[in-house]
Amino acid sequence: MTSLRGANCARTSWTFSYLLPLLLAVFAVLLPALARAESLLARFQKEVAAGALMEGADSYGPIRSDLPVAPILKAGETVGWAFVTSDFVGTTGYSGKPIHVMAAIGPDAVLRAVKLVKHSEPIVLIGIPEARIAGLTAAYTGLDLAAEAAAGGSGHDLNIISGATVTVMVIDDSIVRSGIRVARALGLGGLTPAEEVSGPRFEIDNDVAAAPDWQTLVGDGSVRRLSLDIGQINRAFEEMDDPRAAARPEPGDPADTFIDLYTGLVSVPGIGRSLLGEREYPGLAKWLKAGEHAIVVAARGSYSFKGSGYVRGGVFDRIQLIQDDISVRFRDNDHRRLGAIEAIGAPSLAEVDLFRIPADSGFDPSRPFRLQLLVHREVGPIERLYTTFDLAYHTPARFLRAVSQPPAAPPAAGAGSDEEKAAKQALWQRIWRDKTIEIAGLSIMLAVLTAAFFFQGFLTRSAAVTFWFRIGFLSVTLVFLGWYASAQLSIVNLMALAQSVVAGFSWDAFLLDPLTFILWFSVAAALIFWGRGAYCGWLCPFGALQELTNRLAKLARIPQWTLPWGLHERLWAVKYIIFLGLFGVTLASIDQAERLAEVEPFKTAIVLKFDRAWPFTLYALVLLGIGLFVERFYCRYLCPLGAALAIPARLRMFDWLKRYPECGRPCQTCANECMVQAIHPTGEINPNECHNCLHCQVLYQSEQKCPVVILKKKKREAFARRNAASAEAMDRVIEKSN
Repeated sequence: MTSLRGANCARTSWTFSYLLPLLLAVFAVLLPALARAESLLARFQKEVAAGALMEGADSYGPIRSDLPVAPILKAGETVGWAFVTSDFVGTTGYSGKPIHVMAAIGPDAVLRAVKLVKHSEPIVLIGIPEARIAGLTAAYTGLDLAAEAAAGGSGHDLNIISGATVTVMVIDDSIVRSGIRVARALGLGGLTPAEEVSGPRFEIDNDVAAAPDWQTLVGDGSVRRLSLDIGQINRAFEEMDDPRAAARPEPGDPADTFIDLYTGLVSVPGIGRSLLGEREYPGLAKWLKAGEHAIVVAARGSYSFKGSGYVRGGVFDRIQLIQDDISVRFRDNDHRRLGAIEAIGAPSLAEVDLFRIPADSGFDPSRPFRLQLLVHREVGPIERLYTTFDLAYHTPARFLRAVSQPPAAPPAAGAGSDEEKAAKQALWQRIWRDKTIEIAGLSIMLAVLTAAFFFQGFLTRSAAVTFWFRIGFLSVTLVFLGWYASAQLSIVNLMALAQSVVAGFSWDAFLLDPLTFILWFSVAAALIFWGRGAYCGWLCPFGALQELTNRLAKLARIPQWTLPWGLHERLWAVKYIIFLGLFGVTLASIDQAERLAEVEPFKTAIVLKFDRAWPFTLYALVLLGIGLFVERFYCRYLCPLGAALAIPARLRMFDWLKRYPECGRPCQTCANECMVQAIHPTGEINPNECHNCLHCQVLYQSEQKCPVVILKKKKREAFARRNAASAEAMDRVIEKSN
């Protein structure tokens, strides 16, 4: 029987050692045939028929070689053009992923159809139906883009859904800006392609000083002001078509200040030094990298331009910067608080903040721009109406100087251009700087864990020290790494890696999430040394949550179930089946695979902290509930990420876990106490299932539980007693002889 098990283990080892390379080879051969799309338009044309965009249309024409736009054909004649917003403008939403909208535009530059085709926004997971977002998107049908271009993109009412402000603003901005670009490029509705600016070009003159006092700065345009009183706000809402807007006027005297808003371009050195002072300005200069700019936004009054809904990791949804057909929304990474304005005579302002304008936004400090303020009014328990006000700004002429030789028109920035590469590099470097605290914390955790593994013989001498070290480390993993930093690895990461390999691998995409990048790098290294256990047993936040809740269950004397070995061994295979199923679906549709990856409860329990629709929350709670009786139930039998990491675990180069020849023959202490039943009855530790909890190493040295150690101790004690008896006898002989 023992030899048969050994043969099976050897066969299993060979199978898993060569399965991963085989899968990767199949993947490399098959997936390119499934990823031929050259643009998002080519991809979504397969999902949206031409007739769904324009009535009577029967097909699409070929996508233009110079522009990701396809003619919409009716009996062979072009009746409009189709495009996807993400092919033209940035559409990153609250989730950090693009929101893809497909639209049709007619010869008159009027949108004939607008359809939401793909998004990853969390809004549909917390109670807002996706149909409502899709309906809002479709409402842009009929928008006159020529009129929008003349109005600077603000010639329409912004219809915002409460709880989805950022998402709606992204959709609105992307539809309008991309539509105007398409209309200009095709010459629709009387619009013409944007031409190079005629006449001299301007740049910031860094040597010009600004006035030191506030009054002069406001007077000469270095600082611009938008002052709104309560009466103006009430009149603006009264002019809306919705009668509910006037039914709930802003309380207070109409002459009272609603908001007194100021802004200035502090990346202009003269203006920056006057407003920030010599103490704060050097910090601004260090904060900004090449090509980046910054504005100061300050205000007083009853209305906040930041809002109480702003949280870490979020987007400021009440202000955005607009210049021509570009817009900039500010995230927490682009924000810094200031104590006060340092200019002489500056008023007392309740909010003073710096906002950074990214280098890749296309912002030109020599051209006019506007800061758009979004104002809302409650019209129901959970419903709001919105209107906007603009604060115009133009850098004063004395801070600009003409460029003697206008530079040649730059080439279009494609994915492989030097400009695009530099912008991507600047973006991920900025993100890494902004995540300094999280990166430092993760680095300390990895250093501590590595030391614990290298010196596990010393650590595991004391069962109490090992226990509390593990409980403390898992608590940090759950609270800091999981709930605070949202650094939960997922099978979706591997899907994204596979997609990137096929589409053209680039480090930039993975460097945008520093904690995930560092974790995957450390996991790859750990697989060589220790197998999957370094991550699954110590660094997985959901795994930590399972183990900690199970510890509490044991304290509450909840009975623990030990599955029969035969059943347990067969249930191991379930997670591999799930992984292979997801892998197979990925070959056909990555989008479908991402939806099926909800078999992982990580997003619900860790990333969204259970703030999700009830079916997802119930699923996660059921798994945790079963884990109260069967320790790490999900990790053992269902986790596809664990399966993916277990496959190369057989390739590890070292075997750190010490065993005695007697382990399993006949001693079963370690096997009985292994929290995930990773030890075979014959004594072998299965590296595919081991979580490296080190409990077996505690038992390896235990003088209370390990029979081998107990026997050695008894032999030492017997030997010591015999030596003592011999010594006493010798002493008596010596005494008698004397």
